[in-house]
Amino acid sequence: MASGIFCMPPLAGETAFSLLGRVAARYGLDEAALLTHWQWRGHRLRHESGALREDAEVLLDAAGQRVLADLCGVGEEVLGRALPAWGLDDERLTARAGGNGPQAAWRVGGAVAGPVAFGCRLCAARRTGTPVRAMRYAQRWERVCVRHRRWLLDADADQPLEFLDVSGLPEMAAAQRRWVRVARRAVRAGVGPGEVFGVAWAVVCRWWDLALEWPDEGVWPARLHALAGGDASGDFWRWRAVARDAAVFPEVVEVAAALLDPVMAELVWRDSGAGRPRALPADGAFCRRLGERVGREWLGPLAAVDFGGPLFAWMGAVVRRRRGVAVPPGHRDDLWWVRRELQPAGMAAQLRALTKEVRLPGSGTVWRSAVEPERRMLITNLLGDTEEQLIQLRGAQRGTSAEAAERLLKGLGYSIGLLREAVRETVGAAVEAGVRPEDVAAWAGISPGALAELLGPGSGTVR
Repeated sequence: MASGIFCMPPLAGETAFSLLGRVAARYGLDEAALLTHWQWRGHRLRHESGALREDAEVLLDAAGQRVLADLCGVGEEVLGRALPAWGLDDERLTARAGGNGPQAAWRVGGAVAGPVAFGCRLCAARRTGTPVRAMRYAQRWERVCVRHRRWLLDADADQPLEFLDVSGLPEMAAAQRRWVRVARRAVRAGVGPGEVFGVAWAVVCRWWDLALEWPDEGVWPARLHALAGGDASGDFWRWRAVARDAAVFPEVVEVAAALLDPVMAELVWRDSGAGRPRALPADGAFCRRLGERVGREWLGPLAAVDFGGPLFAWMGAVVRRRRGVAVPPGHRDDLWWVRRELQPAGMAAQLRALTKEVRLPGSGTVWRSAVEPERRMLITNLLGDTEEQLIQLRGAQRGTSAEAAERLLKGLGYSIGLLREAVRETVGAAVEAGVRPEDVAAWAGISPGALAELLGPGSGTVR
């Protein structure tokens, strides 16, 4: 086909499908009309609501790449440098190599080259002259458009917002500038910046969830309302999902810097007793100093007792590394590795959870609305603490028979106590939410009388 009459340079990190959309807009074509230049494998993916996914990506064979380069009026080498998906293969294209005409295959961008975010339309207009929508591969540490004071949102969620206004939050741009220095420090330490950010993000998102119970926390509620345009109370849970990554970003950068600081690691070692091992204390110097670094002097004791969280896991890895403790085969003990169950859910997953509340049998209400956030968080923490305790018991089978047995039995006894408490809180929450007590007793595997005793005085008679 003939070369295009317009020059449409790609944006750095842009998705190939985003570029296709901009080309169609530049030529005044309907997007569907432009797509007829390729033979497509599969269908463009949609959300469960039926809406088209904004994070769609396309992979092109060699002939398909030449078509796009001609339409853009730029060389294939330019596209190769700018588009992360350029040149990536797809088995559906390989199977039809040498077929009739240029080939293209649909993919989800997040499965191709990392998270996809909306681009800043104002920046696109400065570059291209047209304020059209653009999609870019962008990590969470590069979401602030400093020039136009916007936080660019994930494009994989079924929601209409492209960005959040951060013009009233100067700490956002400051944190992004500081992250550049933190990333350099990580590289000098031989660690991938993304790994450090991942641990810090998990730690702070855990705090974000727990902060519903913290009366002293005033920064995040104010920031959340600012990101929501002044007031998030009208749709509180949705705004918590949409704005969380932006709201916690300054603290994530500060925690990342702290975890890379050898002085902070030394505090963990001293808190653990150094050469004379002891349990990490609730008033440890590390957590106290970490709280101060994130502007919350009261946070230290709360963070120190979150035994099932990613921060405690990181501290444990620091101590084990200093003591030279052997890691069991197949067990990950990397400082910069976060277990899957401790990795925060993304915005899309949180929004899906909000629209798919599971109704309790025998109750017309949903768990989230019927059970107080504090109680839900208590149950989650009890389960997390139990899991952490049981993981620690894997390495307790050393020493004499008496020593190993004592450690195992004490640890198991403590875990059983946590599970009993989790059962008590869960059945109490279910009964208070309106579930029939006899159903709760059956699910818990206990008699109605045992359930009444478990719930305590004032719970009513279970028949």
